[in-house]
Amino acid sequence: MRLLPLFPELVRQLFREPATNRFPAKYLPPTVTGFLRDVAAGRAQLTPPVPTPPEFRGKISYARDSCIGCGLCTKICPSHAIELLPTKKIRIWVGQCIFCSQCTSICPKSSLSMSAEFLLADEDRYSENLIVE
Repeated sequence: MRLLPLFPELVRQLFREPATNRFPAKYLPPTVTGFLRDVAAGRAQLTPPVPTPPEFRGKISYARDSCIGCGLCTKICPSHAIELLPTKKIRIWVGQCIFCSQCTSICPKSSLSMSAEFLLADEDRYSENLIVE
């Protein structure tokens, strides 16, 4: 029985090049305002955003007016991100959502849909950006 079976692999990894790309910090501009000045002067160029593919599962959109309050979405949600309110409407906690789209499939009135919005990072998990009502 070997004492440290992974020790040879550890030594090899110490001297091997990393398998991932290095963070491109050396390519970042010194300041954002300086970069924007360079863009305005034509010395730099903004990279256009990448379009989202069809059937992309981004932030959930909720059509409150067409919702009948049946609660099927709350029962099928595996992460318990959907809450049925006493007003027979729902509240979606986007920070808890796993974007599986099961709620959109089961909704009888198609009140729920997946949007193309995906930049959802926030410092507060209870911010207005991360709650859909």
